[in-house]
Amino acid sequence: MKSIAVFCGSSEGNDEKIVSEAYKLGETLSQRNIALVYGAAKIGIMGKVAQGVIDNKGETIGIIPIFLKTKEIVHNELTELIITDNMHDRKVIMYERSDGFIIIPGGFGTMDEFFEITTWGQLGLHTKPIGILNTNGYYDALIKQCEMMVERGFLKQENLDAVVVDTTIDGLLEKMNNYKPLPAPKWLNKERL
Repeated sequence: MKSIAVFCGSSEGNDEKIVSEAYKLGETLSQRNIALVYGAAKIGIMGKVAQGVIDNKGETIGIIPIFLKTKEIVHNELTELIITDNMHDRKVIMYERSDGFIIIPGGFGTMDEFFEITTWGQLGLHTKPIGILNTNGYYDALIKQCEMMVERGFLKQENLDAVVVDTTIDGLLEKMNNYKPLPAPKWLNKERL
């Protein structure tokens, strides 16, 4: 993978382990020559990941809709800044510019990004790896909820298994590098991809 989109919060939350792990993720991406694609902010967990990349001379691609440009306080040391008209365009460009996706702690916006990119994968619209970095058990309840979806017949086990999970950065990146995508659904017109 040459680039990874990281979906995460524009807030820092209140868990120092999550904050330090976000910075370490950025540091690790830089050391592995993987470009960071993210929401362009210099605040919150987003800012920590970006700073980890920047401090280690890595590449940062920030993508932000114009209406959030001042609210989320754009990082001024990015390699590249892309300003979009809206949130949907932001997600499409993040998808296009990334070879994989990592979800770290965040709120509703992070969940929106996670579920949309995971749904696109389930529908066969992409075959890129999706990973959850489960720092300090932050996503234990989400994983449990997804298991309940399988148990109750609303989600196929193979679609849940397509999302890789680890508690360590190195472990997660290894799983993402070894990811084997699901076969495209038979109904999918591949010419439309």
